[in-house]
Amino acid sequence: MEPLLAAMPTVKSPEGHVHFKNKLVWTAGILILYFVLTNIPLFGLDPNSQDIFFYWRALLAGASGSLVQLGIGPIVTASIVLQLLKGADLIHIDTADIRGQIQYMGLQKLLIFVMIIIEAAPNLVGGFLMPDPVIANAFFGGNLFLVSFIIFIQVCIGGVLVVFMDEVVTKWGIGSGVGLFIIAGISQAIVNGFINWAPVSDQYPVGFIPRIVAVIMDGANFLQYMGTDLIALITTVAIFLVIVYVESTRIEIPLAHAQVRGARARFPVKLIYASVLPMILVRVLQANIQMIGLFLNNIGITVLGTFQGATPTGGLMWFLAPINGPEQWMWWIYDLGHAPWEVLTRMGIDILVVVVGGAIFALFWVKTAGMDSKDVARQIQNSGMSIPGYRRNPQVLEKYLDRYIPRVTIIGGVFIGVLSVFANLFGIIGAVSGTGLLLAVSITYRLYEEIASQQIMEMYPFMRTFFGKE
Repeated sequence: MEPLLAAMPTVKSPEGHVHFKNKLVWTAGILILYFVLTNIPLFGLDPNSQDIFFYWRALLAGASGSLVQLGIGPIVTASIVLQLLKGADLIHIDTADIRGQIQYMGLQKLLIFVMIIIEAAPNLVGGFLMPDPVIANAFFGGNLFLVSFIIFIQVCIGGVLVVFMDEVVTKWGIGSGVGLFIIAGISQAIVNGFINWAPVSDQYPVGFIPRIVAVIMDGANFLQYMGTDLIALITTVAIFLVIVYVESTRIEIPLAHAQVRGARARFPVKLIYASVLPMILVRVLQANIQMIGLFLNNIGITVLGTFQGATPTGGLMWFLAPINGPEQWMWWIYDLGHAPWEVLTRMGIDILVVVVGGAIFALFWVKTAGMDSKDVARQIQNSGMSIPGYRRNPQVLEKYLDRYIPRVTIIGGVFIGVLSVFANLFGIIGAVSGTGLLLAVSITYRLYEEIASQQIMEMYPFMRTFFGKE
């Protein structure tokens, strides 16, 4: 497969240094294009179609019924498969050399294209994205299958566009496209959650600010109409502050340059060393499991569980579904239709999956992203740096880093898992999942750090070679 992997289409990498202003332009341009794509509806789609990823919309950075219906789902799912295969040592690719990197990136791109087809097909076969009979009669002589095929092609084209947009940001912009799209989608949902004045479940607006004004002016029962919203507001603010604080918590390993006298630096090992991106892998894995159950339910197979719309109501799928708000576990307030022991069992499964999965995927992420002790030691060695008091040897550096990186990675993965479950239990403003808010805040913080780093390197060009940026 090596010739096929090497021939996979890809965005051309810049030949030299990309100026900071140009990076900002590329990043802003892709962001605008992303918002444009989210507002292009799928031609031929029935307005009554079911959103299979309703509870994961903000997390998957997609827009229901639009050209980017799948969002970053295929990219993340392919990454899950590849990380599991590499973590289980079933794929022997050395990413330390150029040939191995080309093979790995080509295999990942091939898997992404396969996942685009796999995730787009059930949307049509399972009856989620239904063809509009009016359009079928007006343009295609009533041929619903042809309209369905056109919808399928549009979804696949949107998935491919997201892949290449992600590559453009990664190679020509700042940060990554996946992170940028997540920030965009979740920020939009949070802003909408604060100012949306449209009523949904009752006579009052769903947005927090217009809702609280309307409830107070109407003299209605404040706790009845604002209780869960106040809890969501407190949770949103608390999660934001905790993530910002934890992102600044780190162990700093002192470094000194072997040739430049007096040149010193520090390598930070953050508490959330693997970032919160591995949590995407956990949640997308849950989303894919729910997609399988919903697909089977729609074709009449309910052995794994039953669904009402996109919401599981019973069976194994109900127990495996993540909890998204107080109304899904506070049995003493809401009529859940399940016994307390069933609700507690579901909570326990959710906590176990997210916490354990967060730790496991954090380890996989660190290894495949070149952030483990071996790769970091090689990067430090190549930059001309070393740890004062230790021999300038990659094996010595690796052994020293093994004291911190594996342990901090597991602790960070568990901590983020616990925080994600806590946020999901109490809800977030804008119907954004707790995991989504964690991702948005953490990615934004790291994007800020990346921008600051790029600015420093722009002011002092010699630092680009010093830190291996060129």
